[in-house]
Amino acid sequence: MTRTVPVGLGARAYDVVIGQGVLDEAGQRLLPFLKNRRVAVVSDETVWGLHGERLSAVLDRSGIDVSPVIVPPGEHTKSFEGLADVIDRLLGLELDRGDLVVAFGGGVVGDLAGFAAAVYKRGIEFVQIPTTLLAQVDSSVGGKTAIDTPRGKNLVGAFHQPRLVLADLDVLATLPDREVRAGYAEIIKYGLLGDFAFFEWLEAHGREVLAKAPEALTHAVARSVEMKAEIVAEDEKEQGRRALLNLGHTFGHALEAETGYGEALLHGEAVAAGMSLAFRFSVAQGACAAQDASRARAAIASAGLPTRLADIPGSPFAAERLVRHMAQDKKAEAGKLTFILARAIGDAYVARDVPAYAVRDFLLAEGAGQ
Repeated sequence: MTRTVPVGLGARAYDVVIGQGVLDEAGQRLLPFLKNRRVAVVSDETVWGLHGERLSAVLDRSGIDVSPVIVPPGEHTKSFEGLADVIDRLLGLELDRGDLVVAFGGGVVGDLAGFAAAVYKRGIEFVQIPTTLLAQVDSSVGGKTAIDTPRGKNLVGAFHQPRLVLADLDVLATLPDREVRAGYAEIIKYGLLGDFAFFEWLEAHGREVLAKAPEALTHAVARSVEMKAEIVAEDEKEQGRRALLNLGHTFGHALEAETGYGEALLHGEAVAAGMSLAFRFSVAQGACAAQDASRARAAIASAGLPTRLADIPGSPFAAERLVRHMAQDKKAEAGKLTFILARAIGDAYVARDVPAYAVRDFLLAEGAGQ
């Protein structure tokens, strides 16, 4: 079963195609966007080793010439150095604006390849073929592309929408369980921020999604993409409602910075802990009932995801350092902290001008160090 979710952005609208075996249709689906029947496929060593031969064969059958641009796996590749390397190799291939960049991998590859496409010769079109659950439900949709800097995550980037997203659920068969759980954090996020019925469905069927049962997985991915597509179509540049998609990210990005953006804490794990913290902070701010925060935490924990600072490797973290990371967040304005908080499960909102001392006190109560 294949589901197609449109992202309605007028002349820049595109489809997200979700289903099993979608990768085998990649050649025919890319042809309408190609003038020269040539693509540069940016992928990492792990993904290319697992699926590169299959993708190359599929594209070759459609008469498409493939030039692989393979990068090391891991968040550290999403850097100025990594960006310069990819752009230099694209220039070496002498790509022009009639060619296409294909991002074939998880969120790191999608962000890096998308940003490279955004700035290469002032912009070249690209297609996302996400190979992780997290990328399929979140980072591949919406046009956010970026790299990290020592001062914070995703602080340098561009909005650059893909022409097409192909989410093949079959490639998730090779995804480690930990990566599946990390992707599930982004799925449950959609229920927590704006769809209580979907949250309840996940409470009942989350184990099936984590086990990659086809029907449950298809529904979970498609519903997540539908919600993101609707929000992106309404607020492409994150001036309003799109900010809700950052539920858990302000806390989460600070934790990622403290743990060095490495294997110790995956992005989805950081978001999971961040969402649970955001709900408890909402309680502390008098916005949310304690039972909702407890229910959210239970749903996150049942997937084997962290929900407390103590669950994060390297804990305890200094509260002041965490707050300093949050002050560097893209959502911070004029020195004021911005959080996505919740009135209830399925009812998130943007809280601006959050006092740093309130966050610091909350983190200390949560077990952060002085």
